Amino acid sequence: MKTLLLCTDGSLFATPLYQYGAWLAAQMAARINILSVTDIRSQKVASTGNLSGSIGLGASEELLNELVNLEHERAKLNNQRAKLILKNAAQAMEMAGVTDFDLTHRTGFLVDCLEEFEAKADVILLGKRGEAADFASKHLGANVDRIVRSSRKPCFVTPRTFRPIERLLIAYDGSNTGRKMLQFLVETPSLHGLEIHVLTVGKQPEDQGAIARIGEAQQWLQNGGMNPHCQMVVGEPEKAIAQYITDANIDLLLMGAYGHSRIRQLVIGSTTLQLLRSCTIPIFLCR
Repeated sequence: MKTLLLCTDGSLFATPLYQYGAWLAAQMAARINILSVTDIRSQKVASTGNLSGSIGLGASEELLNELVNLEHERAKLNNQRAKLILKNAAQAMEMAGVTDFDLTHRTGFLVDCLEEFEAKADVILLGKRGEAADFASKHLGANVDRIVRSSRKPCFVTPRTFRPIERLLIAYDGSNTGRKMLQFLVETPSLHGLEIHVLTVGKQPEDQGAIARIGEAQQWLQNGGMNPHCQMVVGEPEKAIAQYITDANIDLLLMGAYGHSRIRQLVIGSTTLQLLRSCTIPIFLCR
């Protein structure tokens, strides 16, 4: 059975994350491991250093004891908060009809903890932003940015609001990753009932490479029993894809995580990054 790793911090993005997670689990017949990581920095207090010479030895020791007690209290509050986050996640899963899930809490840094869990996961789910969702709303959350860059697994990045998925778009570039996306659709019968769209972007109307790519994708999916809507458009990829999403009322975008440069394994492709920032629909990033 496949496993989804759902990373939550209980922020405003958590509720739609749970809803999309339940939907994806149903499509893939997968179990869900729900992971909440308490940032260890949230329970650290400032060090007093050596203040014995300026405020006296006794006062310094008293202040140090107070800071230690404060750190313990913060740890208790963080633990209670983590339990509440996971309890809410469990309730959301149960309301969505999901029964096969685990709840896990760790203290540390999400990116560091991820290595332990992603090896056993087939897909990683996370909200586009976290606790600071109301700040810098046009930017990706720091954890999302780092995970998408470093993870070896497909990432399903969710927006702030949920809407039912009826229309799916593949941004197809003819790469090996693109072919994996096509094969994923073919091998996931539960997605065949969706309205499938495939888009490739060319440099000019007579772009033979783009025409060949869209023909390849259409044939691949038709051989898999689907009847996709396939189109080649001309323009800048991020703008063309975003416009198509709006015009066709797309609910889910599938695309590759990387561009085609020599350092593609180190950076997110520019088109991917722009769409992650601007899209109001979930994006399934494939490897």
